[in-house]
Amino acid sequence: MQLATLCYVKNNNHTLMIHRVKKENDMHEGKWNGLGGKFIPGETPEQCVIREVEEESGLKIEDPVLKGFLTFPNFSKNVDWYVFVYEAYKFSGNIIESDEGNLEWIKDSELTNLNLWGGDKHFFKWMEENKFFSAKFYYENGKLKDFNVIFHKSNK
Repeated sequence: MQLATLCYVKNNNHTLMIHRVKKENDMHEGKWNGLGGKFIPGETPEQCVIREVEEESGLKIEDPVLKGFLTFPNFSKNVDWYVFVYEAYKFSGNIIESDEGNLEWIKDSELTNLNLWGGDKHFFKWMEENKFFSAKFYYENGKLKDFNVIFHKSNK
């Protein structure tokens, strides 16, 4: 089991995305993705997402907002991935050169035109609709085969 985070940093109707074109043997090669990565033992999801965004972009995010949870059975090398998905609206610092890809602010209206993982277009819509989600995406050879989702309501 692999725990990870994914963050979409937002600013003036734009989202900071990374085009994964620099790392050898990258499972995300050629894809556009949000920022994030694997947990270090003992980290909370919030600590992980703050650290990962800063490592990949140079930006220090504050108050990341949890938008949902993704499960990817057998996603990479027979390992299930569990991903906490965040949005961040408050940040400081300057964008750095990333070892993993090229960083670019993309207009929110253009996000789904990028070369994304198949499931991203689904959960982008849920995030836009402000629906808190728990979804399972099934991929085979890099292609989305099926998914299911549960939307959670506030207990208030």
